[in-house]
Amino acid sequence: MLFSLTTQELMERPDLWEAVHRLRHRIFVEEMGWADLDRPDGLEIDQFDHEEAEHHLVIRNGELAGYQRMLPTTRPHLLTDVLSDLCEGRSPSGPNVWELTRYAVAPGFRDGKRGVSTVGTELIAGFVEWGLKRNVNQVIIEFEPMWVLRALQLHFLAKPLGYQRTYGNQQVVATLLTFTEHTLEVVRQRRNHFLPVLNRGYPGQLGLRQAS
Repeated sequence: MLFSLTTQELMERPDLWEAVHRLRHRIFVEEMGWADLDRPDGLEIDQFDHEEAEHHLVIRNGELAGYQRMLPTTRPHLLTDVLSDLCEGRSPSGPNVWELTRYAVAPGFRDGKRGVSTVGTELIAGFVEWGLKRNVNQVIIEFEPMWVLRALQLHFLAKPLGYQRTYGNQQVVATLLTFTEHTLEVVRQRRNHFLPVLNRGYPGQLGLRQAS
C-alpha cells in the first residue's frame, strides 16, 4: 500500500523520515550523480521539503520500497527555481497542477518488465488516485525522455515543456502529464491490480516484517 504524508506527519516518525532521505540520497546522489545534493550525513534534503509538500511512501515487508514527493505549483518548485532551463516559456501552474519529484524505487524492489517495477507502477497509480481525489489532473515531472513514451502508453497526455538537458549522468526532459479516470483504469489494467493503493494513517514501524 501507498501512504501519503505531509512533511509534518513524516517528521513525527523519525524512522520514516530518515529512511526517505537516505533513499533519496542513495538514488539521486550516489546513482544519478547529482553532486550538488551530496551531504556528509547521507541524507538528501532540500528547500522543497516544506509544509505543503506531500510525501508518498510504498512500504513492503517493513521496508521503504518506493517514494515520490508532490509539490504545489502555486509556490516556487523545482521547475521554477532549480531546473528552469528545462522549460521554454511559462511553467504551467495552478491548484490543479502539482510537480512530482524524487520518484525512486529502492534497489531491492526493481522487478518488472521494461524498466517499470511493481513498486514503480504502484507509485504511478498512487499519484493518479491522490490527484483525482483532490481535483488535481496534471503533474509536472522531470524524467528521462524514454518515459514520455511510457506515459503515453499508460494513457497520460504527455506534453514536453522544453528541450532535454543533462543532469548528473542523466538526460532529463520536463513534461506535463494530464490524467483522467480513464488513465487510472489503464494503469490498473497494466498492473493487473484493480483495488485502490492509497492507504490512510501511518505504516507500521520500519524493520518489522509484516505477515503476508
